[in-house]
Amino acid sequence: MNIAFDALPLISDRMTGIGWCEAGQTTAMARMYPENNYTYNFLSRKDDHIKLERLAPFSQNIKPELVHFSGYIYRAVSTFVPVPYSIFFGKNADITHFFNYIAPPKVHGRTVITVHDMVYKAFPETVRGRTKIMLNTGLKQSMKRADIIVTDSEFSKSEIIRYFPNHAEKIRVVPCGVDLNKFRPCENPERITEVKKSLEIKGDYFLYLGTIEPRKNLERLINSYKIFTQRVKNPPKLILAGGKGWLYDNIFQRVRDLNLAEQVIFTKYVPADDMNPLMCGALAFVFPSIYEGFGMPPLEAMACGVPVLSSGEASLPEVTGDCALICDAYSEESIAEGLYNLYTDENMRKDLSRRGLKRAKNFTWEKSAETLYQIYKELI
Repeated sequence: MNIAFDALPLISDRMTGIGWCEAGQTTAMARMYPENNYTYNFLSRKDDHIKLERLAPFSQNIKPELVHFSGYIYRAVSTFVPVPYSIFFGKNADITHFFNYIAPPKVHGRTVITVHDMVYKAFPETVRGRTKIMLNTGLKQSMKRADIIVTDSEFSKSEIIRYFPNHAEKIRVVPCGVDLNKFRPCENPERITEVKKSLEIKGDYFLYLGTIEPRKNLERLINSYKIFTQRVKNPPKLILAGGKGWLYDNIFQRVRDLNLAEQVIFTKYVPADDMNPLMCGALAFVFPSIYEGFGMPPLEAMACGVPVLSSGEASLPEVTGDCALICDAYSEESIAEGLYNLYTDENMRKDLSRRGLKRAKNFTWEKSAETLYQIYKELI
């Protein structure tokens, strides 16, 4: 087969979970089935060399296919005018997969899209304005164009059917994976010390790692942490690590309002090489999100052997199973109690660590890629 992947999520200056999902599935597939021809398609008006450098870690068995044109202009225009994608990338591909919701018009061969969640429908107030506009104007048409719609969890499948019932027959679930070479118990304690120093972290800490944005429920987490600090002496710090999303001002303001600036630390964006030591150094990983299509960070924490406090919302129970301490995402008292129990109960932490490590082994990128590859074969 000639299989093309839209590389847009991989060439951003700061990759999000969508990019890591594409990277995991595509690189594993290209390793497992080298008899096919694979390409990463992308449009670029400038800084070609930078984008190619960003693609390089994933391009061992996948050839970059760069076309000199503005991707932004094409995406904007093709929303309203059906400019054929095949004008840019020809008619060689048997399958082209778009991992970020939107498929352009007139793609040659079969078209697959990944729709990770329906948060823009379920919680529109938590979604960036331009993202809502893109999805409101483009997703319905994109689903019509797609031969198959891939999503990350059974929960997300049910959500897509809820809002787009006409496409139920097209939907296939392909769970994400975790890189067990990258996320595993740290074998070099000195790296934990180095990363803590670079991020100005001292002592024990609870860790949240992800985008700083409203749907991650961080204001409520901060309120809960305040309750927790009033119950113990010398509480561990709360580290909120990750890139800024949008509407994050209230999250920073909440810390100031509660006089927690010395105890709640916002880090800079965490480089990929520092994620494992940062995870492994945590007393526990906290993820009280109100909506996730899959929820990779708790899985990555479990793969590192770190006990997890998670909400029971959306797809998160599919990921964590019975291997995390579950809290009510909408109850500050429930989250605070979870923090307290993890802090005070060492046996609980050890048990969650052991069970989390075992569960994480069920979610590999090889399994994910195999499931996706069978879908491609189904199409052909």
